[in-house]
Amino acid sequence: MKTTYIRLIFAASILSAVYSCKKGEASKAERNAYATADSATAVAPDSISSAVSIRVKDKQFITTAHVNMEVKNVYEATISIEKSVQELGGFVTHSEMKSNIISEETYHTSDEEALLIKKYQTENGMQVKVPSEKLGELLTLVNDRKLFLNTRSIHAEDITSDIQYAALESNRVKKNENNISRLKPGKDQVKLDNENAAESNIQQLNSMNVTDQLRYSTVDIYIKEPGVRVAAIPVINTESIDKQYRFDFAYSIKTAFEEGYYLIQKIIAGLIAIWPILLIAAVVTYFIRKRKTLKKHSAEMEI
Repeated sequence: MKTTYIRLIFAASILSAVYSCKKGEASKAERNAYATADSATAVAPDSISSAVSIRVKDKQFITTAHVNMEVKNVYEATISIEKSVQELGGFVTHSEMKSNIISEETYHTSDEEALLIKKYQTENGMQVKVPSEKLGELLTLVNDRKLFLNTRSIHAEDITSDIQYAALESNRVKKNENNISRLKPGKDQVKLDNENAAESNIQQLNSMNVTDQLRYSTVDIYIKEPGVRVAAIPVINTESIDKQYRFDFAYSIKTAFEEGYYLIQKIIAGLIAIWPILLIAAVVTYFIRKRKTLKKHSAEMEI
């Protein structure tokens, strides 16, 4: 409910004086041109739905379209579509081309070289905007690039009642502004004035969006190639290199001697670190042996 209300507020300024803003302004004459154009002149080409250029007296529509199709070459089709959009006075807002890898495998062709074989499919998702009166022409140009059309949808949204209701809301904001100006100066007046000004700013900002949606139609285009492409990429034979440097006998012998030398150093350093224990052990051993010698000598004397 809140979203609908905000949307109505956005559209209100289409009929108000806020269109005097430099950017995004739409004159009353321009708006009437959308509503009063003769529907007889709005007939689209036979290959395109009449929804792309719908004109009904006292009605205003926002048109959007979505196309999903397969093409022979995604890159070439993308360049062609982007060029057509520019020629029609539109612009590209998003374009993301990518290759989906199906499989990849490396084949060795020699001890040094190999081929990386990739199987993939290329696709691109685009979003473009064109003047609403050029939508049918763009869809015709896009249709010429197809091999197979998966889906195409065209949507014309009637926003006439939204604009009429939003106009009443715009008048309410103006009345609030007049009423607030008559209040006694104070904190309450400042607060109400700020809130009313914020709401007015939102209307002015979003009126530009509504005007843009009336002037330009948004088209989402998804294209892909039906077949699988194969890329053969020369690479280095890493398996052969791994085998070549897997074991070096001379280097291993040298490393073994060095490690043995370091091990001897560590043992000596360890023995030095425990010299008090070794000294005590030596003294104890000395007295034990001396005691045994005295006992042996005493025994011999008794005999």
